[in-house]
Amino acid sequence: MAIKDTTQTREAIIAACLWMNSSGINQGTSGNISVRTDTNRMLITPSGVPYEIMTPDMLVSMPLNATEAPREGMKPSSEWPFHLALLNLRQDMDVVVHAHPAHVTALAICREAIPSCHYMIAAFGGGDVPLADYAIFGSQKLADNLTKVMADRHACIMSNHGGIVVGETLERALWRLGELEALARAYVLAKSFGEIKLLTPEEINEALAAFGNYGPR
Repeated sequence: MAIKDTTQTREAIIAACLWMNSSGINQGTSGNISVRTDTNRMLITPSGVPYEIMTPDMLVSMPLNATEAPREGMKPSSEWPFHLALLNLRQDMDVVVHAHPAHVTALAICREAIPSCHYMIAAFGGGDVPLADYAIFGSQKLADNLTKVMADRHACIMSNHGGIVVGETLERALWRLGELEALARAYVLAKSFGEIKLLTPEEINEALAAFGNYGPR
């Protein structure tokens, strides 16, 4: 169910941005958030505005069939093309969150996906967190690359960039973002100890079946 575009919703998005920075999951204004609204539009954070001074009226509303950024008012995040693409691709998800968590970004720099190393991989819809090919930020090519790997996943790693998650709600998207960084951190640490032992496809399917609605709603 799409989210109502209210002052409360806009304040919740700003609070989520502030949380990303205070928790260390993001730095500066590199992260961005969008939500699908009940008017068939996308509400997205503005470009280059420090979260500490962001106000509800600064968030940008765009139609879901937009082909260009608004020419008047606040500019949307430069990443609006992939937010729009993912909301259109994933009709089951109403929120997109992008950030540069340190361990996720380290894997992005190495161009490495997260394999089936832990049952929490099930939080992301399958047996891995896939890697999307590199393209310059803000480009349609990057949006296309993300849609290729996110049709059946709730997160991916963006080559030489960062990470992205989708969620049914803002709370669930933020939870997935936190779990993505935790899993990336554990995976990077485990690699320093030796050979990674992966779960079997049968074990992954068991975890996916048991996962159900685990996590916040």
